[in-house]
Amino acid sequence: MKIESIKIRNFKAFKNVEMKKIPRFCVIVGSNGSGKTTLFNVFGFLKDALTTDVNTAFNKRGGFNEVISRNCTGNIEFEIKFRAKDTFKNNPIITYILSISQENGKAIIDKEILKYRRGAKGQPWEFLKFSKGVGNAVINEQMLDSTKEADLEREEQTLKSPDILAIKGLAQFEKFPAVIALSELIDNWHVSDIHVNEARNIQQADYAEHLSTLGENLSNVIEYLYNNHKETLDKIIEILKQRIPGTSKVEAKTIETGQVLLKIQDESFDKPFLVRYISDGTIKMLAYLVLLYDPKPYPLLCVEEPENQLYPHLLGELAEEFRAYANRGEQVFVSTHSPDFLNAVEVDEVFFLVKNKGYTSIKRASNDKQIKAYMDDGDKMGYLWKQGFFESLGQQ
Repeated sequence: MKIESIKIRNFKAFKNVEMKKIPRFCVIVGSNGSGKTTLFNVFGFLKDALTTDVNTAFNKRGGFNEVISRNCTGNIEFEIKFRAKDTFKNNPIITYILSISQENGKAIIDKEILKYRRGAKGQPWEFLKFSKGVGNAVINEQMLDSTKEADLEREEQTLKSPDILAIKGLAQFEKFPAVIALSELIDNWHVSDIHVNEARNIQQADYAEHLSTLGENLSNVIEYLYNNHKETLDKIIEILKQRIPGTSKVEAKTIETGQVLLKIQDESFDKPFLVRYISDGTIKMLAYLVLLYDPKPYPLLCVEEPENQLYPHLLGELAEEFRAYANRGEQVFVSTHSPDFLNAVEVDEVFFLVKNKGYTSIKRASNDKQIKAYMDDGDKMGYLWKQGFFESLGQQ
């Protein structure tokens, strides 16, 4: 599964932006307030809309009027182009379009379309099209590779409410494989903003396969890995030893009170230390390794400013871990301010956000001839960022 491009209209600071040819490892840079968190919030909004409905998703963000771009009229719109494995022959790009309007104070889905193009030319075929809770979907998607469009079988559907995504309801049926692929992508993408103080907290014993957004269930996930994926945990510990010299052991145990104690052993001492007494950087690196070596990885992972609490020397290695995660078949978006992190990043992996008169635009670093020339000559992205070369992108 891979997102190829994203278009956003009238969503907060994004009045009209587009990201094209998105790499599997995508790094977002920009000054404070430029919109890095807002970009990740797009993914969160779509996930909330899928699991509940668009009104609930808006209400979590202050309502429709707080989300729509200031001084703008019209609909809030998203267009996502993605590739999904095992849906159609030749793995074509599938396009999802969502347009949301407001009527009588309530958000409704004005347009929801899922389509794909056969080959490089010709009009794309729409196999899902809904408006205000009514529409149709192709029920013989498996025939799309060989059938004429006129021969496709369409089934009329009416949703319970015009603020419910059609892909939410139709994903329950096996006859809609592309809908299932999209809904699984949205439902399983994950935004990570690990807070060390949250990860330090002692947790009650609970079943947890995946690290949470803030990382507060770190001890529970490590206990799960120990009981179910010992080889994965051993690998995580070995990498942690390389990153944090002196570390020898990591363990999580449930005690009589029902709490899970996370301890880390320093090779210089006989007894391990409770995680509350461990350095911020050690906890942060451990949490990221648990996230990146998840036995069931997220198809899309968004990580906010991973450099916080980490020694600069570790950031290049962490960037390589993110790239390795992406190369295993997933996709990673990372926002950063760190020159040290950027020094481990290629020019084709970087997008720059710049805000002008209240609205954000998105530029690709490789489109700037000067930046690309410096990188081709062996310079590093972080040095260019620190010296202000990215500011020229904002003037284009």
